[in-house]
Amino acid sequence: MGGFSRRQVLGLGGGLAAVAVAGCGSNSGRPSSGDGSKAALSQWYHQYGEAGTQQAVERYAKEYPDATVTIQWSPGDYDKKVATTLLTEQGPDVFEYGNGPTIDMIKAGQVVDLSDVPGDAKADFTPALISRMSYQGKLYAIPQVADMQMLVYRKSLLSAAGVQPPQTVDELLDAAKKLTTDKVKGLFVGNDGGVGVLGGPALWSAGLDYLTEDGKFGFDDPVAAESLKKLRELFTSKALLLGAPADWSDPSAFTQGLTAMQLTGLWTLPAIEKALKDDYGVLPWPKLNATTGAPSVPVGAYGSCVSSKSKNVDAAKKFVKWLWVDQTDKQLDFAQAYGFHIPARKSLVEKAEKLKSGPAAEAAKFANEHGHAQTPILWSPKSGTAYSDALNRIIRSGSDPATEIKAVKSVVDAELKRING
Repeated sequence: MGGFSRRQVLGLGGGLAAVAVAGCGSNSGRPSSGDGSKAALSQWYHQYGEAGTQQAVERYAKEYPDATVTIQWSPGDYDKKVATTLLTEQGPDVFEYGNGPTIDMIKAGQVVDLSDVPGDAKADFTPALISRMSYQGKLYAIPQVADMQMLVYRKSLLSAAGVQPPQTVDELLDAAKKLTTDKVKGLFVGNDGGVGVLGGPALWSAGLDYLTEDGKFGFDDPVAAESLKKLRELFTSKALLLGAPADWSDPSAFTQGLTAMQLTGLWTLPAIEKALKDDYGVLPWPKLNATTGAPSVPVGAYGSCVSSKSKNVDAAKKFVKWLWVDQTDKQLDFAQAYGFHIPARKSLVEKAEKLKSGPAAEAAKFANEHGHAQTPILWSPKSGTAYSDALNRIIRSGSDPATEIKAVKSVVDAELKRING
């Protein structure tokens, strides 16, 4: 699939910001004027990979009655472009950002508090997304559309091997071994053995998180070491598919029968259904064991933000409310008509035809019941890199999890001190 896609907001499980495909946009800045009587607003999007998305957002903007809204569609390194222009007077009024604005944008006062925008609809949005886009009780972005990861499995292969869909990590490890033959591997979690995508699920499965609720390092705990050790066991089990032609975000390893189970994203379900009909099911990442932790799925979303440098902050907030709170038909269209995504609101999930039955309906249910924002807002890119590097050493080299966790903690503690200082 060409271009940059919404799915890539979930593409880096270590907690790094999403990065767009190569290329460079030439147009920048706000529209110079409206029609004389209306406010002139500039709205920025990254370049989506799904056909029709650009035309859709341009149509939404054109239909807005209370301002003249100009769309900038930005190929290239979108995140960097936004971060740079927010420092100037040439930035957008309204812009989307992966999982909402960064903590540094919020602390620098570059984005506007949007707490009053959703109104009574706030409780209707996926809780994990609202939590991720909030800081100190204030909401800084309105979730646009959600993506998620989950496990998919071949019903026929599990049945033939006498394996039940796994409910714990131990059962997953056992199932992966039993499902492995000379032609098929039991499980695929990415060509890196899960380094990129299992950092969060490994913590949540153990009942832990990146950070505690009061914003301290969240996994200096023997149970975390036990959970991360399981990822090393998977890697050395000979049941893990490595070196697949495409990585975890593509369903081809699963649809071509190279693996009986795969961690992938909701966006792959149409291709899986086309290839396998009803011979597949979906699962959350399982809890660690019978008595510890809970099942989980990572959930990510682009959030609509308002720049504090906008000349028309009130008009920008009004537009965001119109598009991402009031216009539920457009929100449903954005989620369903261009690719395969979950509306950010629970009431719209119920109206989404593609999510009303089968595995897609189950997956959408997981997002609300077991969904976790990929990383907390205080989890900085530097913290993400430290954890990702540690995961790589644990999973691929057999490094001691407890030692690695302590090293990550020192980096995270320093980052939290910087952020909160």
